[in-house]
Amino acid sequence: MQLTRKHTSAVSAVILKEQREFRKERLFASPAIIIGAAGFLIILILAIVVPACSSIDPNAMEVSKRLLAPSGDHLFGTDEFGRDLFIRVMYGARVSLWVGGCVAAFSSILGIVIGIYASYFKVLDQILMRICDGLIAIPGILLAIALIAALGTSSWNVVVALTLVYTPSVARTIRASAMVIRKQPYVEAAKVQGFSNFRILWKLILPGVISPLTVQASFIFAQAIISEASLSFLGAGIPAPAASWGNMLEASKLVFSRAPWTMIFPGAAVILCVLSLNLFGDGLRDFMDPKVKGGRRK
Repeated sequence: MQLTRKHTSAVSAVILKEQREFRKERLFASPAIIIGAAGFLIILILAIVVPACSSIDPNAMEVSKRLLAPSGDHLFGTDEFGRDLFIRVMYGARVSLWVGGCVAAFSSILGIVIGIYASYFKVLDQILMRICDGLIAIPGILLAIALIAALGTSSWNVVVALTLVYTPSVARTIRASAMVIRKQPYVEAAKVQGFSNFRILWKLILPGVISPLTVQASFIFAQAIISEASLSFLGAGIPAPAASWGNMLEASKLVFSRAPWTMIFPGAAVILCVLSLNLFGDGLRDFMDPKVKGGRRK
């Protein structure tokens, strides 16, 4: 019996290793992955380096310098309170990346737990999936606004609200992938050999759902950045005067006709960051899809 268990574990380990093995030639041959990763890394590096190296307070007001056009002294100009817009955009990048990263991580963790257990236990499947269906039926932005209205406006409450918004979709994706994996011969063999449910779920099924989870997490990262900016724009996100891309876009409504740069630069930052993440996610999806070769489907 002990020998058979070792044999089963060895076979499953080999299969899982082959499933998640990355071929470097194909990875670096994907323009979408390279461009997306490069764009995101540039934004990430700027968000870390610029605020760390600058002594300018992003919330420091100088009324005498209000609504100055972009120049050598102020690369992105100034806003309606005379605050340096370049510094505020960089600090806003920190906020958006932090919110997006937290939401992607937390929703992935919760989605894994819910999806894997729902795929394996029929009773839990009926309960958990009905709850997920109910949450998915509510428009995400309305659900987030309702949750923040109940919890209060803060960065952590934005993360909590958006995590609850995106977790159901992750759970359904994980459940679908896990249900396919649980029917594989090596999983069935593990059941016959008396492996515990915990070991089957977290040692055999979990590695097989990492690939679709990674792709979906990259898209959730991008969606969370847009959602945070939208919530802040509507006054239900990061509270002012914190430097947030959504707050900057909201404030620019009143002065856009006189100072269009107050909206252009924060808006461009959102677009570039989301575009980079979406390109990376698209490339990663094609890279992990065995039906895609050289950017084209077989």
